Amino acid sequence: MSKPPPKTAKYERPRGGRARSAGELVGSVGGPAFKRFGFVQSSIVSRWPEIVGARYAKVSSPESIRFPHGQKSGGILTLLVQGAHAPLMQHLAPLIIERVNRFFGYAAIAKVGYRQGAPLPQAAVPKRPELRPVPREIGEGLREIADPELRACLESLAASLATSNGAPEIEPSKADPIPLSGVKVK
Repeated sequence: MSKPPPKTAKYERPRGGRARSAGELVGSVGGPAFKRFGFVQSSIVSRWPEIVGARYAKVSSPESIRFPHGQKSGGILTLLVQGAHAPLMQHLAPLIIERVNRFFGYAAIAKVGYRQGAPLPQAAVPKRPELRPVPREIGEGLREIADPELRACLESLAASLATSNGAPEIEPSKADPIPLSGVKVK
């Protein structure tokens, strides 16, 4: 007969699973809130301007999607529409249904409902800096690069270097936290 393990020994669960990225963990934080309001995919809210167009996204935003019990098709999309734009949005209902169903990839929406109110504010689109012309002597070598995105990045870097005044100068601080051995600082 074998002896039971001593009571002083503690059982430690073996670690398992894989390391997950922060984006994978944070991405599911809003999931329960979106599901509570009927959004199976949160991307319909964040990509609303892409679905219906910027013009209609300014005056409307999706509020909820309600499906019949036990189904994921034939739902009712409720839109929050700003004031007097509701009649226009009612005329556009077939177009909205078509675009939302194309976004989902199946006939998820069968009807659109409307509620008057202020739509969600849209995030501002960041303005990209304008590219400066690349000097000829630098630009000739970049023309041979086949990848257009890489070429654009390198041209931007070359233009920034051409307009700079040389390498950046770092002023040494009086109290260096890391002692430098054998190196004299001006």
